[in-house]
Amino acid sequence: MAQLRLTDFFGSTKAATGAPAKRGGGRRLKAALAGSQVHREVEQDGAPAGLSAHPPPLPGSPRTPARSGSPAVRGLAGRKRSRREMEAESPAGTRPGEPSGKSARKRLELQRDAEPGTPVAEDLAGLCSRLQKVTALAQLPPVPSGTSSDLRNHLERVRQLELRIREKKAGCGTTSGDTGASGDTRTAAPAAEASEKPPAYQRFHTLAQELPPGLTLPYKFKVLAEMFRSVDTIAGMLFNRAETITFAKVKQGVQDMMRKQFEERHVGQIKAVYPTSYRLRQEKNIPTFGSGMKKSEYQLTLEPVLGEEEKVDGRPHLSALRLLERRKEFNRNLVNIVRQHHKAFLAALNPPMVVPEEKLTRWHPRFNVDEVPDISPVELPQPPREDRPSTAQEVLSSARGMLPPKMEKALANLALRTAEADAGELAVSKAPSPASTSSALKGVSQALLERIRAKEAQKLQALMTRDAGQEERLAMLGRLPAMARVLRNVFVAEKKLALPMEVVCARLADSYDTQMPPGEMEKHLRLFAELLPDWVGIHVLRTDTYIKLDKEKELGLVTERLTKAAKEAEAL
Repeated sequence: MAQLRLTDFFGSTKAATGAPAKRGGGRRLKAALAGSQVHREVEQDGAPAGLSAHPPPLPGSPRTPARSGSPAVRGLAGRKRSRREMEAESPAGTRPGEPSGKSARKRLELQRDAEPGTPVAEDLAGLCSRLQKVTALAQLPPVPSGTSSDLRNHLERVRQLELRIREKKAGCGTTSGDTGASGDTRTAAPAAEASEKPPAYQRFHTLAQELPPGLTLPYKFKVLAEMFRSVDTIAGMLFNRAETITFAKVKQGVQDMMRKQFEERHVGQIKAVYPTSYRLRQEKNIPTFGSGMKKSEYQLTLEPVLGEEEKVDGRPHLSALRLLERRKEFNRNLVNIVRQHHKAFLAALNPPMVVPEEKLTRWHPRFNVDEVPDISPVELPQPPREDRPSTAQEVLSSARGMLPPKMEKALANLALRTAEADAGELAVSKAPSPASTSSALKGVSQALLERIRAKEAQKLQALMTRDAGQEERLAMLGRLPAMARVLRNVFVAEKKLALPMEVVCARLADSYDTQMPPGEMEKHLRLFAELLPDWVGIHVLRTDTYIKLDKEKELGLVTERLTKAAKEAEAL
């Protein structure tokens, strides 16, 4: 049916417009459609159909609705309209190429602006209320009045820390806008200044060592000792070849050897630890050989300090033996620096402890070695400068009598404040103080606390002055209670009163939970015979050594005696 209706519609259109033409068919169809629409509008307004200038209306399609926004056509539908007619049809104030009606977005915006009761005021009030709630939540709660003094102090400290964190965050937020303007100037800062806290592998370097406890060095001191060894190696080669040792040459060599950054402050730290290691100067007219520096520029030079007897063919020579001695001297100086901090830590304890330095074999258990402050570098020689005033004191002395009294007074005050600040920076670093008495110990007798602390200090002092031989004996005593059970089981399994030393050592090495060589097992057996001669006996017959064990003795009593001997050895 739809196909038949379309065929009738196009047939009537062709009959109404005249002879069909291939090229102008589309135009005539559009003109006819426009004419029919105009004719409909005229009839609706009440005008007679015969007075219309348009041809009779065409039969409309049953499925194609009439367009409601088409402009009125004046004249023939197929005739091309002139520009004047188009301008006459367009409303006043609009261009011919622009649509006469407003777009949907513009209409919506105009309606929103035209509404008298807009929700802008309501949104603003809601935002103000939310802001007040956030501000109220951000305020710190007051400290309750009924709390104890210790708790109030802790709460006050927490409040202060939180305020500092907020101020720091606010400062970071305000300075974040300046980072974009500054560009790459802040990104060029070294990584050491970016993070104040050192990484964990440096802070807990001592705890990760497999070596036995002793006078260990912090991680940064070990790195500095390795830098000194590299500097000494490179300086020795250049010095023996009669070359001038410049900082540029040493820096490149040390960085190639260690894969770490080497700067002038490290040279200042080396000079502070070992003052008689090098003689530093600023020299010029040194051949650079394409290093990018001018020959007339000043360069920092290093010269090893050697004795008169260290000469080869009348010239000083830095030998390998001398390099080893210098390295050991540098390590001793580093240990002495840590000893000074350790001594200050012991003096701050309650009660204070005094340990002779020659008897000290390890640090205090609560002394954190990796938190020792870094070494302050000494001032290096600087190239000579022109006579330009660099401080307020120099300006005041050079311009005295030439400035007004107010200016001279201001410069004098500035020089005084600068001198006071420099004097304050020279203060000795304060040792970390131990924790104060806990509130849980309130009510305990002070005399009892003093006795307990004195006993603990005595144990720690014995621990710090214990040598390597005592450490080894204590470790053996700690293993004896478990080894006694294994030793008795060996004799019970063999069903003999005496066994050769080699057989007993082999059985113990196979049965004990820790792998040890037979020689170590023999040391433990001889220690058994020393502590418990009534239980274990060692007998030498000709060329063989035999172990005799009393299997009738109770094992619990043996273990108790061994544990008691270990505790007594620890207390010594």
